[in-house]
Parts: sequence; structure tokens; C-alpha cells
Amino acid sequence: MKSFVKIFLAFLAVATTLLGGCEDKLDEPQLNNNFAGGTDFSKTSDMQLSLVGAYEAFYSRGWEQPLLYSVRGDDVNAGGLGDQQDYAETDIFNYNKDYWMYNSLWENVYKDIITCHTAMEQIARYQELADDAGVQKGNSDIAEIKVLRSMMLFWVSETWGDVFIPTSSDTDLLRDTDTIPTKAEVMQHISNQMDEAIPLLQDLRPNERTDLPGGVTKYTALAIKAKANQELKNYQAVADATGAIINSGKFSLYPDFYELFKTPGKLSDESILDLQYSDYGQGEGDRFSHLYAPYGPQNWKPAVAGSSSGWGFFEPSMKFIKFMLDRGETVRLETSVLFTDRGISEIQTDPNYASLPGFVSNTTRDGDVINDYARALFASGKHYLPSNQLIPGRTAYGSNKNYNVIRYGEILLMYAEALAQGASGSGMTASQAVNLVRTRANMPPLASVTLDQIIDEKYAELSMEWGKRYFDMIRLERYGELSYDGRTFSADKDYLPYPQAQVDQFPVLQGQ
Repeated sequence: MKSFVKIFLAFLAVATTLLGGCEDKLDEPQLNNNFAGGTDFSKTSDMQLSLVGAYEAFYSRGWEQPLLYSVRGDDVNAGGLGDQQDYAETDIFNYNKDYWMYNSLWENVYKDIITCHTAMEQIARYQELADDAGVQKGNSDIAEIKVLRSMMLFWVSETWGDVFIPTSSDTDLLRDTDTIPTKAEVMQHISNQMDEAIPLLQDLRPNERTDLPGGVTKYTALAIKAKANQELKNYQAVADATGAIINSGKFSLYPDFYELFKTPGKLSDESILDLQYSDYGQGEGDRFSHLYAPYGPQNWKPAVAGSSSGWGFFEPSMKFIKFMLDRGETVRLETSVLFTDRGISEIQTDPNYASLPGFVSNTTRDGDVINDYARALFASGKHYLPSNQLIPGRTAYGSNKNYNVIRYGEILLMYAEALAQGASGSGMTASQAVNLVRTRANMPPLASVTLDQIIDEKYAELSMEWGKRYFDMIRLERYGELSYDGRTFSADKDYLPYPQAQVDQFPVLQGQ
């Protein structure tokens, strides 16, 4: 991680300036390559500036974006928000096309996709003057950026279904389109892009990279190909891609599920794609960070005095908690949920849960006390960094914490599901894949597994991570699972409406 930070700091300031034209909004034409008029494209060593600029764009997710991906699932509730009522309404499937969060998600992810296209176009200009080694390096860098771009396009399509597929930095081309690619076309495009990228990427775990530790490798591309084909219900392609990751022998589950989501788990052998953030090992000054406050409790007594609390915008659901208690889950429940005394009392109002395991406490194993607060009964443990893991001098909630996007635990369960859906596997069986995940969670092994058991395992393992539970339920048409605690879900609620601000700019979205 240290070497990544040094590389990132060395290149980021220049790369951000170089790609500054990409900060325009999607509704404004890009400057294409004109912004680089003063660039010496014969200096091939500077090509990495464009690559690092693409990473900066990918990592710069707004706080509202992952919340919107997740909040409609039966694993997550919105906190009681007086100031973000439309976010709370989204949680119960009442959508407002004028809500700023919807437009922010669409606009900013597309802006970053366009930044990736600009970076690829700029690398191509370096390649025109490069030697064979420089051309090869440029091809690898472009492949890497394709992976980042495809992950963002995947997020947009999961959320809205039929969406634009940009092919260059020229956004005027989007204005000229008279049809919107379907979700199936988007996912197939992503799969095809990964096929192009995989042969050009490094055959390493992300944490084995020495040039950009934690950066994209062929296994990241294989994982995104698997995710796209899972949406297409092309389960043989899912089994093939996840099987290739498993059979590489390069990945393993981080042994401590609790610490996986904290500082010790940063860039572990389980990591396939993370958003990387850092305080640069110092207690003050520059930091590259994500705003984790929305996930945190509004009121706590941290073990390290002065550590900031959160906003209470993201609450594990009672349904999820009871599901985990019914299964006898221990470390996965403790890791996923921060309990308040009020929340514990609410669980115990159900006679079936009058007696709770000892780890169900308002005090975490790291000594942070989660006090009662008005907005929610619980907070997310997967987005929690113990106050004693903050770098001394830093007080922001979750400061220095990476954001897991794809990890090996998900790959094992995707592989198992693909086999249960009728695909043939290479290497381990579905039950072996599931049991690796269960063993890490201190759960007893299963002799065989059904599709329902695998989906339950995904619920236990992946909840509160990027809306994966919600999108599983949509793909599997298990709509009844989303109708809980007074909510009523129907198939016409699967995608968010296009933001009105985008419909006004792109009339082709009207009526879609």
C-alpha cells in the first residue's frame, strides 16, 4: 500500500491537471485532445499520468453513490432522514426522478467514464511516437482503463437498465443516438471488453503488483466478466470466468472476517478490486479519502476520544439480523452490524429472540460504544473502522479505510451459484466453494448445496456490499424477499427512473 501511495502522489497532481478537461459535466462537450496541446507525446514515460488519472476518477465515488446502490435491498434500510426524505422514499420504492441523488449518481459516474475515454485516447497519442515497448505498455494501460470504465458502466446499467455506452470522449455522439442500448447489450459489451482486456493484463493478484499495488489485473477483468454474464444469466460463462480465478491458486480468503473490512485486511489476498484511500501515514495534511460518515452511528463513545461519529444514513435491516441469528451466525453478524441498546431491546421484543449471543452488544470488540441515536437502531459494521485503527491525529469517521468492491468470497459464491444454475465447473464443486466461505465464518460445512442455500450464503456473506443482495433478488425475480417490514415491491420498481435533468438533455431517454 505504501508504494501505491507514493506512486499515486507522484503522478496524481500532474494527471489531474492533464485530465482537467474531463471535469466538465456530461452535458458539456468534451475538449477531446485539445486540452493536452502542451503535452510532449514523445515522452512515453509520462503515459502513466493518464492511467493514474483514470484511477483517480474511478476512486472518486461520491458518498451518495454506494448508498443508492444498496438501500433498496432487504439487508439495508435508510436511516430516518428528515433532510434526505427522497432517499428514505427510495428505500420503500417510491422514486422521485427529480431527486438530486439520482442525477448525481448518473452524471458523476458518466463523467468518470468519459474521463477514462479521454485517458485512453491520450495514451493512443503517446503510442504514435513510442517504440515497441511503449506501444505494448500503452496497450496494457488501455486494457486496465477498460476494466475501470466497465465496472462503472456495470453500476449504471444495474441501476437504470438500458443506458448509454460511450465509445469516445466526445459526448456529442450521445446526443446523436436515437436508441438506448438495452441492459443485455450493455452487459454483453462489458463481457466483450473484458475479453479484449484479459490477454493484455498482468497475471497477478492486485496486491502482487509493484507498479501500482492493488491495481487492476487479469483477475479483476475475469471477475467483471463473470458479473456481467451473471446479469445475462449466462451461467456457463460465469462458471468459466470464476473458475479461472479459483484455479489460478492465487487467491485465498482472509482468515479473519472481522478484520477483513478494516486496516489489517487492506489489499489482502482476497482483494480483487478495491477503492483505495489513504491518510498517507500522517496525522494531518493531505489525504485521499471516501466520506464514510453516512454509514456511521450518530452517537458513540469512541475508544479514542475525539474520533468523529457518523450520520446514521445506513441501517442493517431487522430482517437481516434475525436471518443471521436464525442461522447461528457469529463473526459475520458481529462484523456486519453495530448494535445500539435500543436496537437490542427492539430485537428482544420478539419472544423468539429474547436471549441473544454475548457478542450482540453496543460495545464493539475494539471498545467503541455505540450509543442510542434517533435515526436508526443499528449501523453498518462493514463500513466501520475502529477508532483505535485511525492514524493518530485523524478524526474523520472511517478515515484511511479502503472500500471493498469485489473480493474472492464473492467469486466463490458466484461460481457455486453458476453450477447450481446448471453450468459445469472445473476443479472444485459448488459445495466445496460454499464451504470455504462457511469455514471462514465458523459455520459447519454442508455435504451438498441447493440453489436456495447458496443464495442464503450470499445474503450472509455479501450483505451491505454495493447492493449485491438487491440485484441478486432482481435477477432471480425473488420479489417477495424485497416486500418486507411494510414495503411492497413489484417488478416495475426494479430500476430507478432516469433523472429528469438527464431526460431534459437527452430526449431519447423520454419514455424509456
